Amino acid sequence: MENALVLIVEDEPEIVEILEAYLGREGFRTVSASDGNTGLSHHQRLKPDLVILDVKLPGLDGYEVLAAIRRQADTPILMATALAEDLDKLQALRIGADDYDVKPFNPLEVVARAKAILRRTRRSSVEPVLRVGELSVDMAAHMAYLDLQGGRRALDLTRTEFRILAHMARWPNRAFERSELVDACLPEGEALERTVDSHMSNLRRKLASAGANGILSGVRGVGYRLAML
Repeated sequence: MENALVLIVEDEPEIVEILEAYLGREGFRTVSASDGNTGLSHHQRLKPDLVILDVKLPGLDGYEVLAAIRRQADTPILMATALAEDLDKLQALRIGADDYDVKPFNPLEVVARAKAILRRTRRSSVEPVLRVGELSVDMAAHMAYLDLQGGRRALDLTRTEFRILAHMARWPNRAFERSELVDACLPEGEALERTVDSHMSNLRRKLASAGANGILSGVRGVGYRLAML
């Protein structure tokens, strides 16, 4: 984690200065951008290890930057914004944010969240391929795919969807409660259990579209199960 590069996309210079100071003390390198277009350009050019992203930005807003990054890469993204409504958080998580912190925030907490995200993502890079029937989850490549009669079909998943699928693939046929999936797979902070239903709906649709209809199912009164086809 030492020497990891953090891109801060924030238009308030005071906040940038504080985050750079606290991250620097922990051994992070930082680069900043004060608008969405520059932030996206920095991401494409510098390939940071983590992005701390505001929502209200000149030019492209944070949601647009988040969506653009997700179309190109799976770089971990921590949203840090004054927008505190549940709908704002859900929108960011649905687009693919890894975590969400609300201003005014404690810079020590932001650093702790950044470390937790990087630990989580880097830990997954040394894990094996998990297999549940025709489904394979390659932790090192951060890919999930189905090996069917018609050939291999890759699944286009957000980081959170991949994390949920990988967690469930470790224990096939087990019923998972929503609260467990929140704790294990969703970003730290104010993750909501109903957010799991949204991610599961997207996962089921993507699995079914790829030819694995029924592999992910709801368990009445409990939560969800990933079962072999």
